[in-house]
This record gives sequence, C-alpha cells and structure tokens, in this order.
Amino acid sequence: MSEPQAAGQPEAAGGGRSAELTQALVDSARLLSRNRPGEAVELLLPFFQLGVADADLATNLGGAYILQRKWESAARVLRQAVEAFPENAMLWTNLAAAELGVLETAGPRQEERAVRAYEQALQADATAPNVHYHLALIYQKRGELNRAAAFFQRALEIDPNDRDARNWLDRIGAAADEQAQQERNARNPLFPPGADDAASN
Repeated sequence: MSEPQAAGQPEAAGGGRSAELTQALVDSARLLSRNRPGEAVELLLPFFQLGVADADLATNLGGAYILQRKWESAARVLRQAVEAFPENAMLWTNLAAAELGVLETAGPRQEERAVRAYEQALQADATAPNVHYHLALIYQKRGELNRAAAFFQRALEIDPNDRDARNWLDRIGAAADEQAQQERNARNPLFPPGADDAASN
C-alpha cells in the first residue's frame, strides 16, 4: 500500500475557507501524522458532507480513508476532488493509492486505474514525490521490467537518496543479466550453465 499524502500546511483562511475548516485541516494533518485516521475522518467528514469544495479537505479526508484501507470511500472523495482541481498532483497521487489498494493483491483493472491517476499526477507536476517509484512497482509486478527500470531510474533522478529505487534497479539489472546468460546458454548448448565460470577459473 502506498502511503497517502496529507496537506500539512493548508493555505491561510480566505478565498471562502472558514476558520473552522482551516483549524480542522491543521488538526487532521496532525492526527494523520500520528496514525489516527479515524479521528481525522470525524473532523473532516462534516465539511465534505456539506459540499465544501477544497483540495486540502479532499486530500486529508481521502488520505485518512486510505490509512483505514477504506479504498472505495477514499476513491469517491478523491474522484470528485480531481474533477474540481485537475491540476493538483497530490489529489491524483492519493487517488492512485485509493484505486490500487494493496499492490500485492490488486488486479489488472485496479492497476490500470492507478496508473492512469499516477500519470495525471505527473502531468500536473513532473516531479511529484514518489509517483515514479509507485509506477515502477506496478510495472515490476506486471513483469514489465524495462518500464519498471525506467521509472525507478527517474525516481532516483528526482531523489538521488531513494535507496528503495536503487535496490530495485540493482535487482532488475541482476535479473536481466541472469536472463541474458540463460539465453546465451540456450543458443549454445555445448556449454552448460556455469561453463563460462569454470572456463575462466
């Protein structure tokens, strides 16, 4: 499961945002950082039910539902929000997490919806945090290793300290080397597996 993003520092009140909503956003971000999503939902849901259109509200409410693994509730909030705020990369990123659910058990349809949302996040912000990494994980699960490697590489370009992306790139490289060796051995059956190593010793 990819971690949802939260709007930790909502914009100042104004432009139609009430002081009550501003405080709820600050408090909900604090609750989410302490892994208390149920309390965050209680704070934010009344505003959402009143039809308040606010990107930070949807980000934090959707994120709280994701942390509770209430995927459809999260997706419902976030689908509505991206229609109102299509340039908000954080909303698209959280929507992708909601659409995917748990990567290991996600089916092709869930993966495809998540990929589309992640791609929208990158259209809104080409350097959106963690998006390339999560796309790479989906492609890696599908066995599309070249595409996965390209996205892991891009994740590293954005964040050179991303050790997970580096580890995955190394693993994919090792797997590709092994596959190439097996293909060489299959084409040249006179040399059984390991013969190259034995010959060099």
